[in-house]
Amino acid sequence: MSLELKLPVGGVGGVGGSRVAGSLATYRLVGEPVAQGPYAPASSRLAFAAAHVVADPLGDNSPGAPAVIDWEHTLEFRRHLWSLGLSVAEAMDTAQRGMGLDWAATQELIRRSADEAPDGRIAVGVGTDQLTTAGRPADGNYELDAVIGAYEEQLALAEDVGAQPILMASRALCAAAGSPDDYRKVYDHLLGQSSRPVILHWLGSMFDPALDGYWGSDSLDTAADVVVDLIVDNATKVDGIKVSLLDDAREVALRNRLPEGVRLYTGDDFNYPALIKGDADRYSDALLGIFAAIAPAAAAALKALDDGDLDTYDRVFAPTVPLARQIFSAPTYYYKTGIAFLAWLNGHQPGFTMVGGLQTGRSLPHLADTFRLADQAGVLTNPELAVERFRQLLRVGGVDA
Repeated sequence: MSLELKLPVGGVGGVGGSRVAGSLATYRLVGEPVAQGPYAPASSRLAFAAAHVVADPLGDNSPGAPAVIDWEHTLEFRRHLWSLGLSVAEAMDTAQRGMGLDWAATQELIRRSADEAPDGRIAVGVGTDQLTTAGRPADGNYELDAVIGAYEEQLALAEDVGAQPILMASRALCAAAGSPDDYRKVYDHLLGQSSRPVILHWLGSMFDPALDGYWGSDSLDTAADVVVDLIVDNATKVDGIKVSLLDDAREVALRNRLPEGVRLYTGDDFNYPALIKGDADRYSDALLGIFAAIAPAAAAALKALDDGDLDTYDRVFAPTVPLARQIFSAPTYYYKTGIAFLAWLNGHQPGFTMVGGLQTGRSLPHLADTFRLADQAGVLTNPELAVERFRQLLRVGGVDA
């Protein structure tokens, strides 16, 4: 089979280089797939891949409909991640929390995934998304007590299945809170309730515009002060904080302020290699959506880091960064489409469909650039299958490739 096809030229340094967007350009695959392992879990860093869900192609997964999950392939993808030594961050925004995955499906996802997880290799998102817009009081937002109650319901599920809780940033809390003190009321209560240390979650507005001003301030510096004070006052109940602001300097500054023993889990899908490698002072552990897309490369790079082989670490990770920046380009919240797209290309799911119809979140030219960069990063694990499948998608889209 020829590993060559015609790809649409994207609008951002597309496949055709200087060619005009809207045209086609011949592309021949050049990447060498990264060896898939298996790998043991890394010893020098904790590494979670935030996993997506696979939609049932025979289910009604149209926008606004309850999610219908293909459980076989959803769980098989998690087994794939575990086989590479990665832990799974379950039911996070990568799994389309708040963008297609409803609370009923989330509960089943958490129970099924936790039931199969190797010991200590799963953390689960604890949020408030059962507080839907449709159920919001007509005269305003949910009260703080309702937000706390929703968090407690989900925290109880995490504890019931024996998974580490990740206290997700909450749209309902962001809407209800009038000051940093309101955030402290909610988080202090929840940390006091949890039977084990939790991972906090700071998700920037580029990932979810409804979270703008989280922690009670439009100033990120002031928000960081709120977070640090919260963690210092509850250090024994906080394992770490996942930070997704796509700002490496801000992450390092926050990391250096954390109490000893509290981890910074990078959620920076633009700058993760340097943040995980660290500096003379500290390093970041990882809780990343991009790790689901580049899992073999992430596993190989972490193995090299364990071995002290920084040259290999840099060599493996370097070509994945342009791919990550492509997948997480604005509007960033559609990154989930790229994650599912690569899972389909690599044979981890039978079709390129998503709950909520989110497969339409990226254009063909965008996906063409994603395909090219995935090849160059060595994360198309079966290039022949990837070419065949992308040709199918192009034909459905009206492109003869």
